Amino acid sequence: MKYITGKLGRDVELLKKALPAEDILTFEFTAESGLRFTVVYADPITDKELLGDQIIRPLLRFHGEKTSDIVAKSVLSPELRREKELEKLSEEVLAGNPVLLWEGMDEAIVAGTKKVFVRAIAEPSTDVAVKGPREGFIEDVKINTSLVRRRLKTGELRIEMLEVGRRSKTVVALCYLEGTSVRETVREVKKKLQEIDIDIVPDSSYLTHFLSSRPYSLVKQVGTTEKPDIFCAKLAEGRVGLIADGSPIALTLPYLIVEDFQSSEDYFVPPYRATFTRILRLLSLLVAIYLPAFYVSAQLFKLQLFPVRLLLTIAGSIRDIPFSPSLEMLLVLFVLEVLNEASIRMPKYVGMALSVVGALVLGETAVSAGFVSTPAIIIVAFSGIGLYAVPNLIEQTSVVRLLMLLIAGSVGTYGIILATGFMLLYLVTTENYGVPLLSPFSPMVGRDLRDSVVKYNLGSLKLRPATLGSPNRRRMK
Repeated sequence: MKYITGKLGRDVELLKKALPAEDILTFEFTAESGLRFTVVYADPITDKELLGDQIIRPLLRFHGEKTSDIVAKSVLSPELRREKELEKLSEEVLAGNPVLLWEGMDEAIVAGTKKVFVRAIAEPSTDVAVKGPREGFIEDVKINTSLVRRRLKTGELRIEMLEVGRRSKTVVALCYLEGTSVRETVREVKKKLQEIDIDIVPDSSYLTHFLSSRPYSLVKQVGTTEKPDIFCAKLAEGRVGLIADGSPIALTLPYLIVEDFQSSEDYFVPPYRATFTRILRLLSLLVAIYLPAFYVSAQLFKLQLFPVRLLLTIAGSIRDIPFSPSLEMLLVLFVLEVLNEASIRMPKYVGMALSVVGALVLGETAVSAGFVSTPAIIIVAFSGIGLYAVPNLIEQTSVVRLLMLLIAGSVGTYGIILATGFMLLYLVTTENYGVPLLSPFSPMVGRDLRDSVVKYNLGSLKLRPATLGSPNRRRMK
């Protein structure tokens, strides 16, 4: 561990040796008292206007003693830190904070004048609400924590800043409510963050692998949100939140699968409407997963499952199709996934045209040419739309849909039922931070069912979810 020496030329040389990049610059100047200063800063990410106004100009007129206390009082920057360790000074320079050195002092001053490039706060595109707040997180951790602090004006809110990533030194804000969150959960999350040993953390999604009890599981185990109001509501229930610098997506723990069937808008509409939309989301997801599989299974093994008139219509549609039912459905699903990926990655004006061409031209042409049947196009289209009723589970449910289709094409209806049983068993036995994933349904927690698929009115939600085990149970008198 190396420290600065107090010899200005030697200290600048040590810093430049540790930071040999060409965009690490130095600025030397002499005060009216004759004391020599040097500022070391990173040119692209340091606000040079603030550096000049708050640091250099006041020190040019410096006449006092050369102690760090007197120098710090002469500087106008509200954010100052003192540091002696060379490695930490290098990290501060790379973070955009200039380091002030002067002759005869073995202690440097770090000023918080880094340049921040941020986009405007806007409504997140992945979580649109007709009613309720429209603000969304952005890529700056300080602005995001300020959005949280504005909604939780309490001294119980704790925000701990941790650094993750050997090279990126990504700042991760650990947020929780003292006395409401479970202390064991806070300690475990903090421990896992401190144990992460990785070069770079460019996004919060990198953290989910290390925070999950089953990191290679198909099942999602960490909650995500882009809205401060949802984030604060989950903190108030007793969860722990994580905000990573450079990412607009915040993480919440522990995670319950029922969260993704809820929406922030559910709390701004009447309870009966919220209940209806939640049930609709659940049914849409089940239909999206199972409809292609049951269609293929019925064609191959159980034709009597179709009503007679529908059976005659389907038989007429598939009479000249050259592929088997399972291969036909796989082909249409493959085309749907390709169109979906292409429309997302392409520029917006091209993506819209591609969607129209793919839906109308390709579908109509494929049916007219006899490659696929009309029922297959309709079922896949309805299945694709149904998945987007629960957008936070698209990655998982699209894979489950494909697995169910393969099982239906090889085993039939009994295979679908057996696979569903195994999937339910897996979900029932999965927990994270001591909280079962399928709670409050398994194990059954009657009180928590009031805000699950069914939504009760606000007066019935006087207690926090018992599933989370918050020590502060009451939230409303």
